[in-house]
Amino acid sequence: MSSYENWDRTYSKRPLEALPWELGRPRKSLVELVEKKLIKPGKALDLCCGVGTHAIYLTKKGFQVTAIDISSHAVDYAKEKARKVNAKIQFHVQSFLNLENFEDDEFDFVLDIGCFHHVKVKDRDTFLNGVYSVLKKTNPYFVFCFSHRNGPAWNHFTEDDMIQIFSKFYNIKNIQHVESVEGDSNVRYFWAVLMEKK
Repeated sequence: MSSYENWDRTYSKRPLEALPWELGRPRKSLVELVEKKLIKPGKALDLCCGVGTHAIYLTKKGFQVTAIDISSHAVDYAKEKARKVNAKIQFHVQSFLNLENFEDDEFDFVLDIGCFHHVKVKDRDTFLNGVYSVLKKTNPYFVFCFSHRNGPAWNHFTEDDMIQIFSKFYNIKNIQHVESVEGDSNVRYFWAVLMEKK
């Protein structure tokens, strides 16, 4: 079992209210971009969808959403949440490192909230190439990931890190530093980055 697959244990052993990232509402940064029409309805891929909060939000805003997560327990939660609000979403239990079941240029938008910062350095090229392949040219990719202000760690990034990592593939349109009170009542810091595929 890889450390990625340990996510299934996380979702099966801990109640949702004990998971800091499961806020029960969509992230404000995403909502603002959708409301301002900087991200427009189309065919969307939600990476690391968790219990489906953002997938459901996008669906209600007119997107056709496919959502993936490596945790079958998370996807089961998400399917049930979507059923309760009649949100039609294609859910898949799969790794973010294997997007080969999707066509090249299949999606108008890729959403990555809390996914990229869990991609190991050795897997980063595979991940970035996979996302790049499935996203249509000039279309948006939104990343919401840990900031260096959370303290030193391999997956806590500076603004320069974000630009260096993504600028090969994308034109960065907007980058904001975000402070958030998470589900465990602790304050954490994130980068909210909107970019377009070159």
